[in-house]
Amino acid sequence: MLKNYKELNVWQRAYGLCLEIYRLTKAFPKDEQYNLTSQVRRAAVSIPSNIAEGYGRKTTPDYIRSLYISYGSTCELETQVMLSADLGYISGDTMTGLQQDISEVERMLKALIKSLENKRSMP
Repeated sequence: MLKNYKELNVWQRAYGLCLEIYRLTKAFPKDEQYNLTSQVRRAAVSIPSNIAEGYGRKTTPDYIRSLYISYGSTCELETQVMLSADLGYISGDTMTGLQQDISEVERMLKALIKSLENKRSMP
């Protein structure tokens, strides 16, 4: 049994991804500070934050709802990473690595959601 959300592998991966996004966006142009930089960071921080919030909820449906919000944020982040690469703010190799990390978090979230939904539907 897990003692807290920080023991969840998906939270750990999402947290690491968030740290990487913060490091990368430091190099974004200053005129993007309140636009794309802010959006990318908000999407990235939303992923582990909603996993943690959902874990702390009283009911499984609330937890699942928070995980779906995290999943949506991964999709948002992936789009923003692609845009950042197309605008020349990050390299193609960096984008590829980030897309792999994002895909891994998405896969882990889907697996956790499915597991929780299956437990909920069992008699």
